[in-house]
Amino acid sequence: MNMHYDADLGIILNRRVAVIGFGSQGHAHALNLHESGVNVVVGLREGSSSKAEVESHGVAVKSIADAAAWAEVVMILIPDQHQKRVYEAEIKEHMTPGKALGFGHGFNVHYEQIAPPEGVDVFMVAPKSPGHLVRRTYTEGRGVPCLVAVAQDASGSTMDLALSWAKGIGGTRAGVIETNFKDETETDLFGEQAVLCGGSEALIKAGFETLVEAGYSPELAYFECLHELKLIVDLYYEGGLEAMNRSVSDTADYGGYSRGSRVITDTVKQEMKKILSEVQSGKFAKEWIEECDAGWPNMSQLRNASINHPMEKVGAKLRSMMSWLRRDEPVSTS
Repeated sequence: MNMHYDADLGIILNRRVAVIGFGSQGHAHALNLHESGVNVVVGLREGSSSKAEVESHGVAVKSIADAAAWAEVVMILIPDQHQKRVYEAEIKEHMTPGKALGFGHGFNVHYEQIAPPEGVDVFMVAPKSPGHLVRRTYTEGRGVPCLVAVAQDASGSTMDLALSWAKGIGGTRAGVIETNFKDETETDLFGEQAVLCGGSEALIKAGFETLVEAGYSPELAYFECLHELKLIVDLYYEGGLEAMNRSVSDTADYGGYSRGSRVITDTVKQEMKKILSEVQSGKFAKEWIEECDAGWPNMSQLRNASINHPMEKVGAKLRSMMSWLRRDEPVSTS
C-alpha cells in the first residue's frame, strides 16, 4: 500500500468546498478544513439545529442544494441511510463535469446506491476514528490515520485532491493509506460487525452474564468484563498483541494463551466468514437499506435490548462514582 505523510494543501485551498452534514465526521472535516484555510461552507437541511453552532465557528451555512451548486468539491458526510435520498433530491443536479464528489465511507458508491455522473471526480477520505477524535487530535496538532480512494478519475488528478483534503483535516500528520472503495467498505463493515462493535459487545455481555449467573456481584462482573477492557485495548493500540501480553501478569498471559481459543473457536471463525460473505455479496447492505425503509423495526428492538441490559444499569451507577469520567459527551453521530 502507498503511505503518505504529506500532500499539496494548495489543491484544496484553491477549490470551493461544501461539507454536507455537521454530525460526527461532518463537524470535524468542516472545522479542520476551515482552520487549514480552506474556503468551506456547510450544507444543512432546512431548520437544522446545527446552524448556530456552525456559524459560531465562523463557517458559512447554506441549504444542501445551494451548497452543492456553489461548491467545486462536495463531500457527503451524512449517515449512510440518508445519502441516496439527499443526493437524488438536492445534490445530483449540481454535479456537473469538472466538479468532485467526496465520501467519508464507500457504502453508497460500492453498493450502487449513488451513481455519480461522468465527468465528475469521485473520491473518499475515511479517517479511522470517530469524528470527535478527528477534531480533537487536529486541535492538538496531531491527526488520525486516513484511508483515501478514487472511484472515478475524470480529471486525472483525483488522488491528489483526496490527499490534499486528507492533509487539510490533519490526516497526513498520522499517515494516509491509498485503498479502493470496495476494500474500505467491506473491511469496515466486517470489522464493525464481527469485532469492534458486534463481536466485542457480545463477548462483554457473555462474560458479564456468566459471572453474575454464577453468583458474583454485578459490580465485580462489570469491572472485570467491561471497565478493564479499556486498559487492554490501550495496550493493543500502543504496541500490538505482544505489548499487551508483556504488560499483564504471567498468570494472565498464560491464562489468555491457553483459554482464549476455547472462547473464540473455529465455530466462531466460521460465523465470521459468513458475516464477511454477507458483506461481500451485498446481502447486509440490502438488509440494512430495507430496515431503514421500514422505519427500523429490528434496529429499535435490538437497540432497546442493549440499552436495558443489566450491565448497562450497573455500569451507569459505577461510572457516576468515577469523577475522572465526568466530561463533555462526544459530538453526536446523528
